[in-house]
Amino acid sequence: MTLALAAGLSLPDRRDYPWSVQKTRKLPMRLPVLFILITVVIDAMGIGLILPVMPDLIRETTGGSLAQAAVWGGILSTAFAAMQFLFGPILGALSDRFGRRPVLLTSLLVMAADYLVMALAGSIWLLLAGRIVGGITAATHSTASAYMADISQPHEKARNFGLIGAAFGVGFVLGPVIGGLLAEWGTRAPFIAAALLALANAGFGWLVLRETVTDRIRRPFTWRRANPFGAIRAVSRLAGVGTLIWVYFLYHFATVVYPAIWAYFTAERFGWSPGLIGISLAVYGLSLAVVQGTLIGPAIRAFGEARTVLLGLVIEVVSLVILGFISSGVLLLLLIPVTALGAIGLPALQGILSRAVADNAQGELQGVLTSLTAVAMVLAPLVMTQTFASFTRAEAALYLPGAPFLLSAAIMALATVIYQLRGRRIAH
Repeated sequence: MTLALAAGLSLPDRRDYPWSVQKTRKLPMRLPVLFILITVVIDAMGIGLILPVMPDLIRETTGGSLAQAAVWGGILSTAFAAMQFLFGPILGALSDRFGRRPVLLTSLLVMAADYLVMALAGSIWLLLAGRIVGGITAATHSTASAYMADISQPHEKARNFGLIGAAFGVGFVLGPVIGGLLAEWGTRAPFIAAALLALANAGFGWLVLRETVTDRIRRPFTWRRANPFGAIRAVSRLAGVGTLIWVYFLYHFATVVYPAIWAYFTAERFGWSPGLIGISLAVYGLSLAVVQGTLIGPAIRAFGEARTVLLGLVIEVVSLVILGFISSGVLLLLLIPVTALGAIGLPALQGILSRAVADNAQGELQGVLTSLTAVAMVLAPLVMTQTFASFTRAEAALYLPGAPFLLSAAIMALATVIYQLRGRRIAH
């Protein structure tokens, strides 16, 4: 229902789309936007949908213990994130050359086939191969964001990136819930469901998706700009963009503390059951979806993009400090929607970055942002879990379960300082 609400929000008028898209447009542009949002939901669900069955599935394929399954689970997660890092810029650059439509539809078809292979996998190596391919196909987040940039006027980009954030929040909530329910029919059921979802969305996209890359903005594909290191270097050379990219990376690194630590923190600090932890995560995901789906536009109209980014950063710092010291589980539940308000900053930052690059480099930029997000997803959980362990073990000099949130608050404060000193004047 939240996704339908987000898709029904005020989107750019048909006259605001590139003239080439208007000329060939036979279906309402709202349908392609809905396709993009569903694609992002499926990308987000693809991670959470299979989480409830992964421990049992890994033990089925390896015959090992739960501890060994956890090790393999970490390897599979790292492989998935590494592929997103490597292929985010590649898919973005391919979409700049060949168009968003073929990249998105091909990725969905490959994703469907990959989930079917994982549903039939009888060895851990096939599961690993499946996660590698899955990481590549999930890197289409960059292409989906580039599509939204293509169809948005400069002043609408932040709001429409907020819709993508809302869709991701919906997928974040639905994935584990649906995966847990489907697990009742066996460890392979979630994979089959994911394959059917991807296939159905590919069919929907085939019918409604209109190409937005025209000859005016099309550019050649080069490996120098498509590899993540070359792409980051190329984008960073643009005036001021490098500073804002650092802010973007630090923002993501700090907020990874939520999925990385939340279950351990709430169990240790408040003795929450798995059910209550799941409910709290669902509340957080829905809060993110509501904030990014409904509040971005009003915030930007009230404060402007530059100040909205700053406001989001400050809210995040304050929220993380509170979480570091909070002692009441009831108060924590009540504060979850408030902490989600900090999410207004990220779409505004994406909007500023999108306006800073040329129309023919939107795919490359979004690929870089996808890669940086993947790096944060690889590194931050290691840092946050080690910090949690250091401050909760029996021999710890200081018992402080909220230490990872305080570390994240310091990182977010650093991002705020960088933005204030060097990035804010670029954003204006």
